[in-house]
This record gives sequence, structure tokens and C-alpha cells, in this order.
Amino acid sequence: MRIAVTGTQGQIVTALRERADEETQIIALGRPQLDLVDRDSVRAALNEARCDAIVNAAAYTAVDKAEQEEALALRINGEGAGHVAEAADALGVPLIHFSTDYVFDGSSARPYREDDPTAPLGAYGRSKLEGERRVAALCPNAAMLRTAWVYSPFGANFVRTMLRLGETRAEVGVVADQLGNPTSALDIAEATLRIARRLCSDSAPQLRGVFHMTGAGEACWADVAEAIFTRAAEHGRRPVRVRRITTADYPTPARRPANSRLDNTKLSQIYGVALPDWRPSLAACVDRLLAGPTDGGA
Repeated sequence: MRIAVTGTQGQIVTALRERADEETQIIALGRPQLDLVDRDSVRAALNEARCDAIVNAAAYTAVDKAEQEEALALRINGEGAGHVAEAADALGVPLIHFSTDYVFDGSSARPYREDDPTAPLGAYGRSKLEGERRVAALCPNAAMLRTAWVYSPFGANFVRTMLRLGETRAEVGVVADQLGNPTSALDIAEATLRIARRLCSDSAPQLRGVFHMTGAGEACWADVAEAIFTRAAEHGRRPVRVRRITTADYPTPARRPANSRLDNTKLSQIYGVALPDWRPSLAACVDRLLAGPTDGGA
């Protein structure tokens, strides 16, 4: 199976390359060959790829910067997603499109389901929601996967940031009033490959649409930081204390949802796919990072 993936250096792209078996070829497409805002380049690159499925993993992800660059975020995450969806539909191949918990406002007292009302708090969330709308309108043969709190042994992410801070600080303040589902990009990649194979072999309508896909179990950011530093200490790193702070103590240009938890029941029922609990996946990530250099882009 040949899978064309938009993007060349992101966490999910790198994870897909690593997790693909010998029967699966990952064709990573990025600029200048494929530029999401250039409709013609998207069509040409995907036509040339001669793929069996497409994964749209490229996106504008600078959440805070998007508050000043909403037009650019909308071009990439909204119009760009539409360009990929158009190309997938024209080629007659299934599309897997990644979205985010930021399409919700975080006010729910329970984990969000796919049919819950969306209400993004900021520009990034609005741009990703526009991408969902365009994919739904332009490519019926698409599965949209909302995920959240993604980390991995490569790229820029929370785990690598905490380990870096732990090298020079005895205490780190970490937000404790935002809840979510920490999710390993490697777990996402394995599940995505399963979903792609199913989409290529089964035309059932229920396999298309919006699905939530996050690691099992919930945590606040401070919980995740404590787990990282505890595991790092087992590798001989010096102890680091986590000081639990509030969102108000750590102001950012973009508002974050207080509740980013996503309900993954639909994915489990329809695809039989469930990501592992975040704790062992996180421990494996820390182990790998502390074992030596890790390749992969930021």
C-alpha cells in the first residue's frame, strides 16, 4: 500500500515512517513540491504520488502565533485541507485528515463526543474547524481524526521541553487546571495505518466521518510533567519538583480549553481501534529520549 502524507518533518509524519511495515510505503510530500495553499501544487504532487490513500498531517500549528496570523492559519488549515480533499476525491482514494481538540471550548464536564457542538476559543481552533468543514464537503471518502496533547521522541513537544527544563531547574511550574488525554504520535501512527488499510478495502459509510483518537486515560499537564520527571530520575537524572499552577498564572495569547478530553468510543466501536494508556507510552518515550540521540524533524 502506498500512502501519500502531506508534510515531511512533523511528529505524525515521522511516526508513520517509523511504524510502516515492509508492505506499506510512506510518501512524504512537502514544500516546494506540495504547498497546501497552492491548489495546483497539491493536485500535481498527489497525482504524481500514485497512492492508495492520503493522510493530511501538515498544518499550521503555532497556536499562540495564530492569534496574529489568523488569515494565514485559515489558508493553510482551512483552504489547504480543502485542496487536499479535492485532490483525494478526484483521485478516488480515501483521505485521513487530522484535526484537534481545539475545535471545542472546553466547558463540558465530560469528555467530548464527535457530535457535540463545536465552539473554538481561538484562531487555531477556528482554522482547524474550517478544515473539517471543507473536507466533509469536498471528500465523502474521508475519516477525520481529532487528537490532542501529542508527544513523541522527535519534534518539538511537551516531553522534550520538560526534559530540557529539568536539566537546569530544580522546580518547574506546570498548569494543573487543564485536563486532556496525552497521546503518543507513535500510537497515532499505528492506528492510522490500520484505519488506512480498512478504508482502502471497505466502502462502508460508517467508516467515514469524524472520529476522536487519543491516548487512554486523562491527566492535567502537571500530572504529565511529574510522570516525565519521575521516569527521568530512574535514568539517573536529578529530581525535579513540579509546582502546580493555574492557567491564569501562565497567560498565553491564545486561550486553551480547560477540558480537552475526547471520548474515543466511536473509534473503538466502528474500527475496533483503541490507543494504549498514556502512562506506558509516555514512559517508553522518555526511555527512548534518554537512551541517546533521536532522529526526526521538528
